[in-house]
Amino acid sequence: MTLKFGLLGAGRIGKVHARAITANAGAALVAVADAVVEAASALAAQYGCAVRTIEAIEAAADIDAVVICTPTDTHADLIERFARAGKAIFCEKPIDLDIARVTACLATVERTGATLMVGFNRRFDPHFAAVRRTIDEGRIGTVEMVQIISRDPAPPPAGYIRSSGGILRDMTIHDFDMARFLLGEEPDTVFAAASTLVDQQIGELGDYDSVSVVLTTASGRHCSISNSRRASYGYDQRIEVHGSLGAVAAENQRAVSIEVATAEGYLRPPLLDFFMTRYTAAYAAEIAAFIEAVAAGREPSPSGRDGLAALALAEAALASVREGRAVKVAQVLG
Repeated sequence: MTLKFGLLGAGRIGKVHARAITANAGAALVAVADAVVEAASALAAQYGCAVRTIEAIEAAADIDAVVICTPTDTHADLIERFARAGKAIFCEKPIDLDIARVTACLATVERTGATLMVGFNRRFDPHFAAVRRTIDEGRIGTVEMVQIISRDPAPPPAGYIRSSGGILRDMTIHDFDMARFLLGEEPDTVFAAASTLVDQQIGELGDYDSVSVVLTTASGRHCSISNSRRASYGYDQRIEVHGSLGAVAAENQRAVSIEVATAEGYLRPPLLDFFMTRYTAAYAAEIAAFIEAVAAGREPSPSGRDGLAALALAEAALASVREGRAVKVAQVLG
């Protein structure tokens, strides 16, 4: 079976998914839609597919699934439309920036019986996935503490900050999902601190660029997250999990893994520069997992419920920053 895709959005992340779809033997990219026709045309020409409107993709008999890479404020509406149209849906995170809207959207998905996967690609990174396998194999015993470091090389433009929902909903949300992926228990309490240390314009826009978060589960396991919009040395992506019998860590990745020793000391190549290079394998693996889930008729993971859980942690963290106290996740879920 070849799963036939329509791609909604021909921007930066749309290009990443177009490459992943066309590289998979079980998939075919049939059409692409974008509000900027030139962008859609360029991507369609690159991969030999058609340019269509969203409405045409929605009605198309030759399209089985869609990948939603449009702006965040369109995600929930598009998920509902394509759920009603009977298409399988892969949607970039987040589903929406509002918990009530996400809840309503997931009710539509459940009512229609649609297949929905949310794009938390880091679960599919081979290094992070190996950390999870090590935990599952029992090699480090019971998980006790998780540390996640995620720092971007430079801040995004002001226009992106305005529409992103803020660092906790946009950037840290990946780490919230990874914390859930690794802890083995749901965090129920969040304490967060946030500042503007990198770019004062970010603060003027009502956001932060430097964040620290501690998540705690009911049993006392906890995860610490460190985020910054600035890392002068490259794209900093590290994880360590400490358990009762040992620890497992995933270090930063480089274009080549060599070390040069001279009289000047030990030198290593620079880190990969951003998410499109660091997580190339992860994007391919998540699309492959989506295709396999659709073919098998099972719910994919991460699911819409995973998307809601990560957003709830983001909302609890934001409340913690504003109120200067630990916040129970149940409070933001109502």
